[in-house]
Amino acid sequence: MLRTLALIASLALPGLTLAQAAEAPRPGIDYQEITPAQPLFGPPGKIEVAEVFSYHCIHCADFQPHINRWKARLPADVRLTYVHAAFGGAIDNLARGFYAAETLGATERTHDAFFNAFHVERKIKTGSLEEVADVYAGLGLDRKKLLETMNSFGVTSKVNRAKQFAQRTGVNATPTVVVNGRYRVSATADRGFEGMIRTIDFLVARERAAQARPAAPAAAAAPAAAKPAPAPAGR
Repeated sequence: MLRTLALIASLALPGLTLAQAAEAPRPGIDYQEITPAQPLFGPPGKIEVAEVFSYHCIHCADFQPHINRWKARLPADVRLTYVHAAFGGAIDNLARGFYAAETLGATERTHDAFFNAFHVERKIKTGSLEEVADVYAGLGLDRKKLLETMNSFGVTSKVNRAKQFAQRTGVNATPTVVVNGRYRVSATADRGFEGMIRTIDFLVARERAAQARPAAPAAAAAPAAAKPAPAPAGR
């Protein structure tokens, strides 16, 4: 009996290992390595998880509840950074609205609400600056101040930085998550947004381990060649 149980266990263990391996994030499928690694969008000091998104993107709206749940358990050494895509046209106006709200410290209360205004309430028809300002005004922001901020140098700089960040990291669709400037993560048809979250966690853990690893010692400098003794002076 004991031998039978041991045999069953020995057969089950490889199957368990294979199942675990099958769930592991797949390089080249669940994530792409960015070579060379790129600078972070935000300040250094934490592992950055940058979500490149757009308010016009229904997939981004669908992904937001997953990000909210992930954000609720955000480790102290990780920073979530929203990067509104700036692919041109009306999308850039949405980006201006996002960065203006961010500048005014309103993102926490307007981010999910703007997705709802766009995709549920259908308040964005053309994506003009005036229309974007109307939506934010409906969310409690001062319309005049928001428009001024949307057209400010600071917001223009952020929109340009967002455009450059996407170009440097190879992001051409939303939602895409860039982990610490080193990895690009997108949802796949078979694993969906939950698989995307697992991949983010996997890559964050990898970055944490890499940062904890001690740096390799520098190679010792080769000893300087001894100078030949000076020849004795002639008599």
